[in-house]
Amino acid sequence: MIERSLVLIKPDGVKRHLSGEIIYRFERKGLKIVAMKMVYVNKEFALNHYPVTEEWYKKVGSNTLDDSKKYGIEPIETMGTEDPIEIGKKVHNWNVEFLTSGPVIAIVLEGPHAIENIRKIAGSTVPNLAAPGTIRGDLASSSALSANIKNRAIYNLVHSSGDQEEAKREIELWFDDREIHSYKGSQEEHI
Repeated sequence: MIERSLVLIKPDGVKRHLSGEIIYRFERKGLKIVAMKMVYVNKEFALNHYPVTEEWYKKVGSNTLDDSKKYGIEPIETMGTEDPIEIGKKVHNWNVEFLTSGPVIAIVLEGPHAIENIRKIAGSTVPNLAAPGTIRGDLASSSALSANIKNRAIYNLVHSSGDQEEAKREIELWFDDREIHSYKGSQEEHI
């Protein structure tokens, strides 16, 4: 099942000079780069990348409240509220601010079960929960709680599409058709 997926090397990955290492991990798995560019995105573009719903706000806010309880932190002190929807809105704003804070490398990767494989290679979106051997597990250490306390997004190096529908929407947002290339990789010639 050949799929395409969007991967973003976020500003923290670019600024830490980890782009080559990150790309290497995906290519080593046999995923093929069919489009790639470095861009700065503005707030409007970032808001289009991160479309959210009331359900998303509530889920993220509830997760934040659960983390606060787990570690004995008062959400009023760190987030200024205990309302999960308001907390979700803050996290969304931090994500937008982070994506616009520096250069981003946008990549379309193609390969068998690309979406699932990319997400496995990237690891948990919360780096301190990511397994060793994954990009986030090896190269990042941020936690949701530490990011919340600092009033910022989680620095987790990469974004990857979550499913086929999201991949299609994100690829169309980030790339024009003429920027996406088809070619046969050497692995394909030998399989």
